[in-house]
Parts: sequence; C-alpha cells; structure tokens
Amino acid sequence: MLIGRAGVPAEGRPRGLSDGAADIERAVTDLSLRLPSRLAGLARLACNYRWSWTPGGAHLFAQLDQRRWDACGENPVRMLQEVSPSVLEHAAHDDGCVARVAAATRELHGYVSAPPRPGPLTAEHPVAFFCSEYGVHRSLPIYSGGLGVLAGDILKEASDQAVPLVAVGLLYRQGYCRQRIDRSGWQQEYWVDTDPDRLPGALVTRANRPLTVRVNLAGRDVVAQIWRVDIGRVPLYLLDTDIPENHPVDRWIANRLYVGEHRMRLSQYALLGIGGLRALRAMGIEPGMLHLNEGHPAFAPLEMARAAVERGSSLDDALAMARGRTIFTTHTPVPAGNEAYGPGEILEVLGNFHERLGTDVTGLLELGRVRRGDLSEPFGITPLALRLSAAANGVSKRHGQVARDMWAELDIPIGHVTNGVHVPTWMAGPMRELLDRYLGKGWQSRAADPRTWQPVAKIPDAEIWEVRQQLRAGLIEAVRLRVVADRLSRGEPAHLADRAAQVFDPNLLTVGLARRLATYKRTALIVRDRGRLLRLLASDRPIQLLVAGKAHPSDDGGKRVGQEIMETQAGPDSTGRLVFLADYDMGLAAHLVAGADIWLNVPRPPLEASGTSGMKAAMNGGLNLSVLDGWWEEGCNGENGWGIGSSGGDDYAQDERDADALYGLLENEVVPLFYDRDQQGVPTGMVRRIRASLMTVGPQFSATRMVHDYLERYGEVLDRDGRPPR
Repeated sequence: MLIGRAGVPAEGRPRGLSDGAADIERAVTDLSLRLPSRLAGLARLACNYRWSWTPGGAHLFAQLDQRRWDACGENPVRMLQEVSPSVLEHAAHDDGCVARVAAATRELHGYVSAPPRPGPLTAEHPVAFFCSEYGVHRSLPIYSGGLGVLAGDILKEASDQAVPLVAVGLLYRQGYCRQRIDRSGWQQEYWVDTDPDRLPGALVTRANRPLTVRVNLAGRDVVAQIWRVDIGRVPLYLLDTDIPENHPVDRWIANRLYVGEHRMRLSQYALLGIGGLRALRAMGIEPGMLHLNEGHPAFAPLEMARAAVERGSSLDDALAMARGRTIFTTHTPVPAGNEAYGPGEILEVLGNFHERLGTDVTGLLELGRVRRGDLSEPFGITPLALRLSAAANGVSKRHGQVARDMWAELDIPIGHVTNGVHVPTWMAGPMRELLDRYLGKGWQSRAADPRTWQPVAKIPDAEIWEVRQQLRAGLIEAVRLRVVADRLSRGEPAHLADRAAQVFDPNLLTVGLARRLATYKRTALIVRDRGRLLRLLASDRPIQLLVAGKAHPSDDGGKRVGQEIMETQAGPDSTGRLVFLADYDMGLAAHLVAGADIWLNVPRPPLEASGTSGMKAAMNGGLNLSVLDGWWEEGCNGENGWGIGSSGGDDYAQDERDADALYGLLENEVVPLFYDRDQQGVPTGMVRRIRASLMTVGPQFSATRMVHDYLERYGEVLDRDGRPPR
C-alpha cells in the first residue's frame, strides 16, 4: 500500500492530485532494479530517512562496503547507485545480511502504516511546518547549525509520535559553506554541489511532468519544482528554482543557504513562505495549522490571507483567519537574527503583492513594523511573524522572558517551549544498549516521563563508566583520523602527522566545545588566559580540548574567534592536546556529543536562546559546564553538572570573571572528579553526576517532551472540528 502525506493511504488522495508518494514509489522501484532480488528491500529503506535513527540502520548499508559508504557521505541512495554488482551479489548470498534487510523492511512498513495520532489535527489537514533549514542527516546538506538540527529533530519526533505533519523548506543545491582553515588560522569557505537525483527523495510530478508553482519575485515569475524527502512518516517538501525556465539570477535563489546578498535572501524567504504554501495546495494539502520555525517563512500566513482575499474575504477577515491558523517559534534574541528590510527592498522583491492582498504599500509595510506609522522603521520579519500568529513562543523559559521584553511594544503574548533533542538520533549505541537493559522495552517512547529514567539509579557504576570509556575511545579514534588527514593535506610528513594524532589519548579527560562561531557565543573564552589553559593541558592530570564550529562567510568577527583558537593550538608552547576540528557537521557532532566527558558552553547572557548541543552530550553521559543561560538555566541543579552564574557589567569585565570561573571549575572540581578512582578504576564521584544528569536532563530535555508541549499548548489554535480555513 502506498503511503501519502502523514501516513494517509495514497489511494485516499483527491483524484488527479499528487503529493509525491507515487514518485517516491517510482524512485524505490528504479533503485531496486539495480539490486539482487533478495536485497530489494534496501531500496525502500534508502528512500526513507527512518534508517538514520533506527538501531543498526546505518549498518545495513555500511555492511556492503564500508569504504564506499564513507566515501558517499553516508548517502544510502548514492551508495546503492555506486556499489559494485559483485559486492551486491556477495551480500545477497549472505543469509544474515538478507535476514537483517528483510527485518528492517518489515519494521519500516509497520512504522509508516501506523494510524495518525488522534486529536484536532488530522491527516487531511496536518500541521505545515515551515523552516529555512533542516538538519536531518549529514547526507542531506541543507542545514547550517542549531536551527536546522532542531527542525530535523522535530520532524523525527513528530514522525515517532504519528503527529499529522508535513514540512516545507528549500532545496539548496550548494547548501551551507564548507570550511577549511588556512595557515594563518583564518576560515576559508567553499561550496560543493549536490545532485538531487542522488539524494533519498523524488521529484514530485503530475502527468509525468514536474509539478511546479510560480511566485513573482523582483518583477519576474520564478518557477519552483518540488522534491519530496520522507522522514519516517513525515514528508519534507523542498522547493527548487535551479531549472531552465528561470532567469539565471533566479536559478540561484535557492542555491545557497543564508546568502549574504540582502535581496537574494529576502527572495528566499518569500519563496519559502509564499511558494511553500502554494506548493502544498498544488499537491492537495490544505494545512490545519502553520508552524513558522523562526521568522524566515513569515510570508506563509500572508499568502494564506492573500488567497482568502481573492476568494472574496475582506483583508481584516483574511488576516484574522490566517492568524488563527498560525503559531510562531522565535529562536534568537540577537539583533542580526531578527532580519529587517528597507521599504525599497520589500517593494522590489514582492512587487504588487500588496495589491493582491487588498491593501496599499503602507498597509503591507505596517505589518512588519513594531511602531505603526513610523516611516523610518524597516520591515522586520519577526514582527511580521508575531503579528500574523495566534500564539508565539521562545525556546527556553529565560528566552521567553527575553522575547517578551524585546517585543513588548507589540503587546503580543509570547510563551515558551524549551527545546529538546531527538533521543534515538543523538544517543550513541553503547549508551542506548545499556539503558535498554535497565529501562525496559520501548523506553524511548516514554522518555518525557521522569519515572522512565528512575532505574538509572540502579545501574552499577562500573557499567556506566564502561560505556563512557567506549564512547570516548570512539571519539578519539575519529579525532586521530581527522588530525592525520588535516596535517597530511598541509604537506606534513606522515610520521609527524601520526605523532600529532597519537597525542590524543582515549584515557584522558576530554572536553568538547562546538558551537557556531559567533562572537556572542564566546568560544574563545577558553583561551582567554593561555597560560592557565596550557597548564590544564600539560599537567600530570591533563585535559584534551576539542573545538569545532563555523562562522558565517560574512562574519569576520566569528572568523577571528576561530583564529584565536588556532593561534593557541599552533603556539610554540602548545602541548598538542588542543585541536580545532574543521568543517563541523552533523557527522562530527555525533562523535563529539557522544564522546566528550565535559561539554562547555559559555555564551554571553542572555543571548543564548536555548542551545541543544549540551542536551545531546548529557544523553550520552557527558556533563555540562555552562553559563546559566538558555536551557541550562532550567537544567542545572548543582548535582548534574556545573553552572557559571555570569553577572552583568561591561563585556571585558564579564569575560574576565567568566573565564576565571571556567578555569577554576576545571582545575578544582572537574579534573579531580575525573581522575580520582576507586579500587576498580571507576571515578565514583564523576559517575554520580553522570547518573544525576541522565535522570534529570533525559526526561526534561527530550524532543518527546518538547513535541508534547507544543501539542498541549497550541493544539487549541485549531477549530474544534479541525477544518482548514476557507
């Protein structure tokens, strides 16, 4: 049976419309023709990202040819297209391999066939989740950082909970920038093309032709085709403008994520919101609710209102209707993250959209201004999203208050839903297997219930510590490989590259610090007192420090932060135990959050809206040492990690105090706790904190709890009968 949107049987769709389910089926069939019949199930598994969070899912493909799997960036479709026929034939004669594929195929069929979650949302009128980026897996490179990874976690958790949901984004053929570090320590960017025909997805068609929508941008009709990628039960629709029908400039609109050129970025947001809603309707999908994940897709409810006006509604009624169907999550208190555009830019990109909306230029611009009538104020996408939403929220308790203060003039209620992380994605195998033994079958579906985690108290110290040893060893192996590759690429002799890699030891206290390189995140705070840091790295009870992150190509301040780290790493008194790991992505992130003993996060309060990397580390038994901002202000209880209560004052004085507190905690508490062992070699004090962290962070900061909160707090945005707007 074909499965359509949010688990709806494909045969239940309106006749003549297509939501891409049949196109996915054709992609599965085409791919299976290359496989031996006994392995045909691999094609279906490859065309749904469910494998990426299923235990053993990656192994189904890696077992065929590990080197090819790695070379393909863990892209299962490309892997099956490239692996040699002889390898496939050999695997087809391996009864164990065949049995694993068959079992996984049956599991996937049962998973996607489950009925939708009961409630006001229905499969016929699902949530339409709009976001500018999605971090589902490293093989789908349409994300830059935390916002996208959170969006990916929401889709996966919505799938696991059978929430009727579809997602909308853009297909960036060059994605976000890749990163290399030059000899001066400065970030250099480059981009890599992605061929969508080799991704786990399919082009949505109708009558054997690509289904397209049109949006007038900057005076030209821009045509967008639609790709569908299945994330478990959730279809993700990606708009693509790189097609011959478009002007050469317009083909670039959806080419790179977060382009620096202002009008091009505004065109991306208009395409996402206006084109995204048109795409859903072209496929026969009438959303019951719009969820705007950050302000970038704020034109979606405006497009919903525009369609109602053209059907005969007044503008006020149309805006009220659209507002009543929309919720908005704001993610940043940093001004640069709340983008604003001049009136000329808005009119150049949107053209006569205001006329189709039933208003004049002033009426359109007023929707994006905090102060109505202030002609000097630019058009802000966050004020637009707030004005067009029935409910809005920040992403932690503190951020909710910060957002209310920021937008107080709008007099719009803003609550909060603290972020969480998708446990099956971010919890590494050894920790999951340990908890499977003690928490009982199906515990991950009950992750939001504190009672689920209570048996952690009974897990022997030695077993917890053994898992931590395994995870740290896996991280250090990955670091050594990267260090060797980096140094060889710079022309170093092989023996020197190997010597540098061997400095990293799986038995040493390992500290991770991986965030986007933005000045407010203060990544360089750890190298503020280089002498003090070097003593920590070189002592007889040393730490080893692993740092990663990218700066936006236009952010020289962020690049300077990375350069400060590199200067310390390359200094004449360096111990070699500090390394900046270039080209941070979801693959490297999975190693870091699994293996780091201590996770650092030192943003300048109150600019950390939430943060989620520390949650991921905690799910693997890592301990957080963080400024009390964002999620950690809620999560830290004094026994499950360490908090730095950063005070105000000028930036220099604040940085001095916070750096001193950071070094002091590492020197006086963290290092002794890690290296003081009992007779069995177990650091019982450290394990006590690990246990407390798992039992508190686990239920409170899982995506299971987060999605529950969204459904409970904002499900009432819908009419009781769940009908879509007319």
